[in-house]
Amino acid sequence: MAKKGNRVQVILECTEHKDSGMAGTSRYITTKNKKNTPDRMELKKYNPILKRHTVHKEIK
Repeated sequence: MAKKGNRVQVILECTEHKDSGMAGTSRYITTKNKKNTPDRMELKKYNPILKRHTVHKEIK
């Protein structure tokens, strides 16, 4: 039986894009280690619709 790891796949969604009212969403898929980062992740990523770097937060 294979051991299940601590690394899980998470989706990051732009926080500024929802507030702007523009159509579409900016989302990224990445992985994180549950043991090292139990909280929700927050990264600055590029939003192609707003054409700038914005804060992307982890969604469920």
